[in-house]
Amino acid sequence: MKDVQNEPDHRNIDLTRVGIRGIKYPMNVLDRANNTQATVATVNMYVHLPHWFKGTHMSRFVEALNDYCADLNLNTFFEMLDRIKKSLDAPAANLEISFPYFMKKKAPVSGVPSMMEYTCKYMGEINGDDRKLYIGVRVPICTLCPCSKEISTAGAHNQRGIVSVTALFEEFFWIEEIIEVVESSASSEVFALLKREDEKFITEQAYSRPMFVEDVVREVTDKLSKDPRFTAFSVEAENFESIHNHNAYAYTKVTP
Repeated sequence: MKDVQNEPDHRNIDLTRVGIRGIKYPMNVLDRANNTQATVATVNMYVHLPHWFKGTHMSRFVEALNDYCADLNLNTFFEMLDRIKKSLDAPAANLEISFPYFMKKKAPVSGVPSMMEYTCKYMGEINGDDRKLYIGVRVPICTLCPCSKEISTAGAHNQRGIVSVTALFEEFFWIEEIIEVVESSASSEVFALLKREDEKFITEQAYSRPMFVEDVVREVTDKLSKDPRFTAFSVEAENFESIHNHNAYAYTKVTP
């Protein structure tokens, strides 16, 4: 049958990214406690389309995903990108995979277990001989306002927030290590299940560790900077303010 995608295009315009977005697929990822964890990933796949091609072959993206999703890890990630780049005769290829990741957490006093959800992302690119992979993690936290505590005769307002860390992957690290750094840098952690004694503990812990959104970003950055595995990363924090009609935000980026 006629292959329209391979027909020449005469407008002389390269397209930086062409591909598929938002396809959901079952996937296994590495898990520090259980070796692997089954999840459902949302996948974006792109190639650079030179100006002489009219279009790309979208089905080949799904074929590659189907072949690699069952055992997609940090090694096969680039194998999959190589496959996409080669099969589509492209100078560059990009792959973005986001997925929910679950960890079993015990409440701080009662010890009752529950499953905590985090959002993770793999973002990779092959451009010629250059290969880069970034690991992203979104971690929910709780912060208590230092200013509110200082000026109030009783109590202080607190709020839930999200810290997003995106790190260049050069040496192996676990997703859980990023999560632990972030949670230890907040006023308190967030849990899926708490009993009354746990709520008391967390409320008092947060009160004893007041944090601005700026403090959280600086704490996470300071801890990651002391680990030689993290040579390039960004840290972003957003607090969903409880007494303001806006969110508080801070961001920083560390480069080699």
